[in-house]
Amino acid sequence: MADHSSEPPVSELAATTLNDAAALKARFSDRVHIKSIVSRPDGGAGLAGQRVRVGGWVKTGREQGKNTFAFLELNDGSCPANLQVIVDAAVADLGQLVLTGTCVVVEGVLKLPPEGTKQKVELRVEQVIHVGPVDPSKYPIPKTRLTLEFLREHIHLRPRTNTISAVARIRNELSFATHSFFQEHGFLYVHTPIITTSDCEGAGEMFQVTTLINEAEKLERELIVNPPPSKADVEAARLMDKEKGEAVAQLKASKANKQDINSAVAELKRARENVSKLEERFNLKPGIPKKEGKIDYGQDFFGRQAFLTVSGQLQVETYACALSSVYTFGPTFRAEQSHTSRHLAEFWMVEPEIAFADLKDDMNCAEAYVKYLCQWLLDKCLDDMEFMAKHIDKSCIDRLRLVASTPFVRISYTEAVELLQQAVKDGKKFENKVEWGIDLASEHERYLTEVKFQKPVIVYNYPKGIKAFYMRLNDDSKTVAAMDVLVPKVGELIGGSQREERYENIKERILEMGLPLEPYEWYLDLRRFGTVKHSGFGLGFERMILFATGIDNIRDVIPFPRYPGRADL
Repeated sequence: MADHSSEPPVSELAATTLNDAAALKARFSDRVHIKSIVSRPDGGAGLAGQRVRVGGWVKTGREQGKNTFAFLELNDGSCPANLQVIVDAAVADLGQLVLTGTCVVVEGVLKLPPEGTKQKVELRVEQVIHVGPVDPSKYPIPKTRLTLEFLREHIHLRPRTNTISAVARIRNELSFATHSFFQEHGFLYVHTPIITTSDCEGAGEMFQVTTLINEAEKLERELIVNPPPSKADVEAARLMDKEKGEAVAQLKASKANKQDINSAVAELKRARENVSKLEERFNLKPGIPKKEGKIDYGQDFFGRQAFLTVSGQLQVETYACALSSVYTFGPTFRAEQSHTSRHLAEFWMVEPEIAFADLKDDMNCAEAYVKYLCQWLLDKCLDDMEFMAKHIDKSCIDRLRLVASTPFVRISYTEAVELLQQAVKDGKKFENKVEWGIDLASEHERYLTEVKFQKPVIVYNYPKGIKAFYMRLNDDSKTVAAMDVLVPKVGELIGGSQREERYENIKERILEMGLPLEPYEWYLDLRRFGTVKHSGFGLGFERMILFATGIDNIRDVIPFPRYPGRADL
């Protein structure tokens, strides 16, 4: 940083601009976004002379000139770049302002810095509006370089770091790009349920949604405070009910006056209500309700077993079979005891579904979508991608350019296995054996994309034994019309298929996989009534972010990671 004890010549500050402070001001705030200053083509130099108010968090700060003024690097999250702020000691307590993590709102005039400095514009503060102080002895996010593993222990504060804030902006842009792509191509966005009664993947690794446990615990506590009646209490109440009934009968037989009969009937009614309440409480049993030795889900909240969804695909098919081109984009859940860098218990999926489309159409859509996402980041988010290239993965921008501009290779599963077997013959060693019928491992997928073809690869027509029941059976009766999009760095990014539209075929596949028909009757109806050829795929959104940024662990590209043993906040 240059010495600012002397001001630049006044002539340098006289530059006029069409963009005044009012035009720069954020619409829903009393400040100017730092991005609107420093991300201009001129770095903000054209705004010199403008009076602005900015707010943000201090990335670094230091006192200069024998503590007569201080430099602050201020960031508000609107972009990766900071705004340099200069504060004189006469304006505020510098010792409080320079601490990393401090939040400040300041007002002043933008000025051109001395020649030879990195920044194109800086803010000379005239008024400090707000200070959110930090105790440096307790603040866990200092300005020193921190590991991503360490930051996972401070989920609520990690967005303040350069890496996680860049990931957040990249994630935002990919979300926007997703909606833009499908909306531009006539798809309808459908919100599919998070709570479901069907297992799309058939793997059974689902989180159960139930109130039975809470209700059982609540009942147990209530029975301790208010114990149930004894058998003797119930018998006494029944005897009282019998006596009241006999009294009513006698009054009616003796033709007593109407008022006495009505009074006796009212007493009988109260006695019977008391018996009913006592019997109900007497029959209450602590613990989860059971029927014929099994948990009685008929008493659960939904009257049946329910789960967090592993995919919105099955549900969104109902809309594809009426509205043609649709997509869903939302959270999905997998109760898999996996601790790898590629698995989360909660993650987001993008799942389009296209009616009147076959496997080739599906592959075309998937390729176009991935290319669109890559180009979008290059066009809209290059500053954050440059940060990633500098600090995380120097090849990430080149990888985006390659994918955005290169036709994807398309090979059948059988051809892929043959290529892998040939690689083994040529001396390549894989941890997982290569033979027809296996589910390709990540090492196989990355070999095909990073070594063999050095570009994205779409593998199609997989063995039916390793794919889901809803995928269309090919004429060879051994493979299904499935496809996976494989990309460098990550491996499988997209999995999709042409769906089985033939009623008898899909019914047979459900039974083959040992699944009950009843939960899928509604799904079979789509084949019974107006069946249509249709296809779709699912893109793991976090995997797309891994691919784009080069970050190694999927836990670092989702705002609030959930994995075995951890569900913070």
